[in-house]
Amino acid sequence: MKNSLFILLLLYGILLEAQTKVAAPVSQEVMEKIYQEIQTPYKYGIVFKHRDSTKLIDSPTIFRKNNRWYMTYIVFDGQGYETWLAQSEDLLHWQEKGRMLSFTEKTWDANQKAGYLALVDTKWTGSYGVEKFRGKYWMSYLGGNSKGYEAGELGVGIAHSQTLSPPTEWMRLPHPVLQSKDNDARWFEKKVIYKSLIIRDKQKLTGHPFVMYYNAKGDTANYESIGMAVSDDLLNWKRLGDQPVITRYKGICGDAQIARIGEVYVMFYFGAFWKPGAFERFACSYDLLNWTDWNGPDLIAPSEPYDQQYAHKPWVIKWKNTVYHFYNAVGKQGRVLALATSKPLKG
Repeated sequence: MKNSLFILLLLYGILLEAQTKVAAPVSQEVMEKIYQEIQTPYKYGIVFKHRDSTKLIDSPTIFRKNNRWYMTYIVFDGQGYETWLAQSEDLLHWQEKGRMLSFTEKTWDANQKAGYLALVDTKWTGSYGVEKFRGKYWMSYLGGNSKGYEAGELGVGIAHSQTLSPPTEWMRLPHPVLQSKDNDARWFEKKVIYKSLIIRDKQKLTGHPFVMYYNAKGDTANYESIGMAVSDDLLNWKRLGDQPVITRYKGICGDAQIARIGEVYVMFYFGAFWKPGAFERFACSYDLLNWTDWNGPDLIAPSEPYDQQYAHKPWVIKWKNTVYHFYNAVGKQGRVLALATSKPLKG
């Protein structure tokens, strides 16, 4: 009996120690090492823009399939958002392939379908492939039925498809899975919910296999923070925690992307208006729940004519010993997609 009690107490102590380590802040030493690994000081320039200069493109999600690179991105044409696909052989030159989410009529998401591909491999230097769940590929999207730039009541929609390419119209759930008017909406998301990202939590650090990060604005505070929700089936979502995981209590923190570097999860995100302009930042975590924000230099900030207004909305990968940091650039070329890298590249 005494031996059994001793073993139980020992196991409890080990579990408590492991939980304490996982939830602990990431040390400054580790943060510095991550920064050295992910920084991209060389701006390559614009890699993709819409053939119609009156249309704006945004929010790249980069993935790989059948030895080719693909990118989902969104297009704003004055009416609202649609989601498109582009293809590349080298990450530098991109070709438009077609729509994945289009305008519809008399639906909750008639005029807004800004899609973000789900379940992309988060491993740093990994495959960057896309995982299927229940035989389908999945996407979350910002949806709404009002015309204009992110106008009206917005929410998070879920879509799925049997294929990634060639692009086809994805099937959508008939209702949003998260909205600011939900009964369980928290104080920082009671006004608007914006971009979302869904990853697979294989270790179930959150207690669930799927995690969504999304930025939202509260009803009493005119700033955006990043919150999280979890799911067991990608269809039903539960908000997690009472507070945002990243916030500055002013301006914007938004558009998270997650990469796993060793035992550290890195959240790339953009900041705006808590200091001038819009710029790229990151935070680190051991458990996907508790995040240590970087307090050093921006990863990317406005410096060129094409990104002189905003340099924001990241998607960052490492491929063949080069870090590629894709971002949305706003400047003299309009709203386009640009690239910075860890080493100089030739076009």
